[in-house]
Amino acid sequence: MRNWLLPEYIEDVLPRDAYRIEKIRRLIMDMLFVHGYQFVMPPLLEYVESLLAGSGSGMNLRMFKVVDQLSGRAMGLRADMTPQAARIDAHLLNSSGVTRLCYASSVVHTVPDEITRTREPFQVGAELYGHSGIESDLEIQRLLLECLSVSGIKSIHLDLGHIRVFRSLIHDSGIGAEFETELYAALWAKDTSALRELVYTGLNGRPDKVVREALLLLPELYGDEAILLRARKLLPDFPEISEALDQLEHVAKALKPYVDKIIFDLADLRGYHYHTGMVFAAYTPESPVAIALGGRYDEIGKSFGRARPATGFSLDLKQLSRLTDINDYPWGILAPWKPQDDELAAMIKQLRSTGHIVVIGLPGENSREVTRCDRELVWRNGKWEVCPMSG
Repeated sequence: MRNWLLPEYIEDVLPRDAYRIEKIRRLIMDMLFVHGYQFVMPPLLEYVESLLAGSGSGMNLRMFKVVDQLSGRAMGLRADMTPQAARIDAHLLNSSGVTRLCYASSVVHTVPDEITRTREPFQVGAELYGHSGIESDLEIQRLLLECLSVSGIKSIHLDLGHIRVFRSLIHDSGIGAEFETELYAALWAKDTSALRELVYTGLNGRPDKVVREALLLLPELYGDEAILLRARKLLPDFPEISEALDQLEHVAKALKPYVDKIIFDLADLRGYHYHTGMVFAAYTPESPVAIALGGRYDEIGKSFGRARPATGFSLDLKQLSRLTDINDYPWGILAPWKPQDDELAAMIKQLRSTGHIVVIGLPGENSREVTRCDRELVWRNGKWEVCPMSG
C-alpha cells in the first residue's frame, strides 16, 4: 500500500491554489466584517445531537461519527456549520435583538455532494438572527451577491423559491408526514410522472381538486418574472401563497441591478426539512452546479430551546476559487545570507512591512533553485537595492 495516497475525494491544496483560496477568503471576510457580521469559530467536533438539531435526517448520513473516549457519547465531525452558529446565537450570545454571525472553516462529508466536489469543503457563511421581515432576507441575499462579486465572479444568476408555497398547499389537507415526504421527493426531482401518480392515486381524492391541480402545476412554475403572474392566476388564493409571491416579487425587483438573471422556481424545495421561507441559489455560467445556497430557517433554534427567526447563506470556498481568474501568486525578492549586516536586515524588514516577499538564501543554496523570486537585493553604490535577478 502506498502510504502517501489520500482517500477518494480528499486532496491536498498546493501553494498556488491555497494562495488563491486564502486571498478570496480574506476578501469575503473583510466584506462580511464591514457589514457588521461577527466572526465565530465553532469546534470541529460536537455531540451528534447538537449537530443534527433542526437539520433533518439527510445531515445524519453526511456526517462522520466517532465515540468520545471521555463520555462514551457519539460525536460528529461537522458537515455544516449552520446548526453550530444557531447554537451559539441561542445559548452563548443569548441576545434579544438582531445578531449577525459569520464563519469560515472546513467541514467534512461522508460522500461528496457531486462527482466533482471534495469531501472536505471549506465553508464560508453568514447568518442573521432575530428578524423575521423580508428586509433581512434581502440583506442576506444582497450580501451574498457582493461577496461573489468581490471574489471575481463576473456573471451571476439567482434562483429564488419559497418553501411556504408547497407547505400551504398541504397544510390542513389531511396529508400525513410520510406522504408529504413522497410528494417532496417527487417535486425535488422534478419527476412529474411520479408526482401525477401520487396526486391522483395516492391521495385517494384528498385534498380537494384545486390543491391537487396546484401540486401538479408547481414543477411548471419555473422561469422569469412572468412565472409570478402565472402563479397568481393559477394557484389557490391562499394568504400564505399570496404573501410568498409578494416577497419573491419584492426581492427580485430590489436585486435586479446586482445580477444578470433572476429565475423563479416554485418547486425548489432544497433544504425543505429546515427551511421555512424564501430559499435561493446562486449560479454562474462556468459552473454546472450552484455556487452558493441559502434561505430562511426560522425553526432551527427551537431544537436548542430558543426559536429565533433566521436567514443565511453558505458557499464552498474551494469550489468558488476554481471559478475565478485570480492567478497572481506574487514573485519574491532574493536576499543574500548576511546575518551581521544591519543595513541589509533593515532593508529586508522595510520591504516585508510593505507586503513584499523576501526570501533569504541559505548558505550553500543555489540562487537559481530559490523558487518564485524574480528580483534580488544587490549592494550597489553604497546601499542595498532591489534589482532584476541576474542571469
